[in-house]
Amino acid sequence: MKKFELPRTPAQWLEAVMNAIFFLCGILAVGCVAVITIYMFLSGLPAIGKIGPLNFLFGTEWASTASEPKYGILPFVLSSIYGTLGASLIGVPVGLLTAVSLSKAAAPGVRNVVVTAVELLSGVPSVVFGLLGMQVLVPAVAKVFGKASGACLLSAIVVLSIMILPSIVSVSVTALNAVPPEYEQGSLALGATDTETWFKISIPAARSGIAAGIVLGIGRAIGAMAVMMVAGNSPNMPDSLFRSVTFLTTAIAKEMSYASGLQKQALFSIALVLFVFIMVINVLLNAVLKGGNKDEK
Repeated sequence: MKKFELPRTPAQWLEAVMNAIFFLCGILAVGCVAVITIYMFLSGLPAIGKIGPLNFLFGTEWASTASEPKYGILPFVLSSIYGTLGASLIGVPVGLLTAVSLSKAAAPGVRNVVVTAVELLSGVPSVVFGLLGMQVLVPAVAKVFGKASGACLLSAIVVLSIMILPSIVSVSVTALNAVPPEYEQGSLALGATDTETWFKISIPAARSGIAAGIVLGIGRAIGAMAVMMVAGNSPNMPDSLFRSVTFLTTAIAKEMSYASGLQKQALFSIALVLFVFIMVINVLLNAVLKGGNKDEK
């Protein structure tokens, strides 16, 4: 057992104090997550018990203000899943290819300008994306596809895919720039082309960082309020890209101001489902995207 010794020099005291501060910050972060988790479960479970887990999670009708209220959130869950999946299918490939281009192919001047612009874009509030989507994208969708309204699942997917791009591009560029040049030089010396080197050497080597960017981007998409302005906010099943839908986040926001009784408890239950949904998505993404790193250790 290591013997405890008090610091003797000012440098040792400073190191001890900083270690204590870092430890307390770590404990505080873990404690906050634990408190939030406990609060969410304590607030969300009572309504699920009253409504019934099956009726709540798999019910297809939400009518919280009707004379005979119904609290089925399956349309909200499916809308969130489809919206997140659609945004990922568009945003992840575009973001990754953009990052590769900026990191490996773009001229230094172009790279600096574009990366700076992307980093600034990542700080833009989601409500700004929603406002632009409402003013530009929604009318365009209605006009192009001949619909009465362009506020639908498709508009939400497009807005979310644009929102996640800055996070994916910014973090992926940093990860790709951190790849040791010896890896790429060795690949080129063996006769591989630049494109083969980028996709078979650089991207696998930067896999962990790229995965972090994807997780951050998708996490932002799941909890974004911008979809409230472009999705239509009707509690419909998402059986079409042009259907007006409601996401889990907007279901909470649009009713919380006047909700009471079981309705308010049900909104906390939706928040609990959203919380669990985000945790599951993060765990799955980390397992899938970072799983290959175990073979490298």
